[in-house]
Amino acid sequence: MHKRLSSKHEIKMKSPIKIQATIKATPEKIWEAYTQAEHIVHWNFASPDWHCPSAEVDLKAGGQYKARMEAKDGSFGFDFLAVFDEVIPYSQIHYTLGDGRKVKTRIEPQNDLTKVETLFEPESENPRDLQEQGWQAILNNFKKYVESIS
Repeated sequence: MHKRLSSKHEIKMKSPIKIQATIKATPEKIWEAYTQAEHIVHWNFASPDWHCPSAEVDLKAGGQYKARMEAKDGSFGFDFLAVFDEVIPYSQIHYTLGDGRKVKTRIEPQNDLTKVETLFEPESENPRDLQEQGWQAILNNFKKYVESIS
């Protein structure tokens, strides 16, 4: 059993969107690639015309997460900001985005594969299906990256 780095109560979510991927890697390898800045910059973007030039991770309850996401042509960019609510090594990460929306990611071993599932509260500016497609594209990019380094 892994030690919880927070003892927060179960976080309630409003109409969450679910994305998932099954990855040929151990939970430990997935955890490392998902939580360490030197890996995040290699996968945290939805399409080849975007990139993640920097990331910062203070992986503990109350710690901050920041990833810079930019179009490669410099036409647009933004900081993805969050505060970790709960961190259970190799198993779960819960965080709150800068606008108050909640995100939960769970890592579950399945024989020689590992399932990564994220639930996130959608924002109100873009259609749900567009948000789901964007987050799923990033998770698919994560899967490709992890399998390339495993």
